[in-house]
Amino acid sequence: MVAKIRIFLDTSAIFAGIWSDRGGSRMLLRLGEAEAIALVTSRFALQELEGALRAKAPEVLGTLALLLDRAQFTIVGPPDKDQLGLTSRLVDHPGDANILGSALGGQVEFFVTLDQKHFLANDRLVSGFPFQLGTPGECLDWLRRRLRVG
Repeated sequence: MVAKIRIFLDTSAIFAGIWSDRGGSRMLLRLGEAEAIALVTSRFALQELEGALRAKAPEVLGTLALLLDRAQFTIVGPPDKDQLGLTSRLVDHPGDANILGSALGGQVEFFVTLDQKHFLANDRLVSGFPFQLGTPGECLDWLRRRLRVG
């Protein structure tokens, strides 16, 4: 059995996939549902997401549970002390450092986010990580290239 590519979705990426039935985030959720990829997130990201949904769109909280189940997410725990120490030096926001540290522990190949300030525009995250980092669209492009080569 071939191991599935593990993709970590942060709070912003999951929110976008729930909020819109189109776009890269929703496509990644569909690929998880089709068992084409393995989706991963953290407990902390889900807590953050639930808080955002309660504040901005409480009517879609039920959709969150349904999509998480259908997309077959693996939920990883908090980062260990070393992982959190590393990510805290690279990301200024403690919650985002926690989520990035959990991704390190989750043995993922791509970290998907829409967070420009803390992740995408953060020059400290350019190298040294065992996974790619980018937007849902960039992840989909990366997946297409991987599948053509593999």
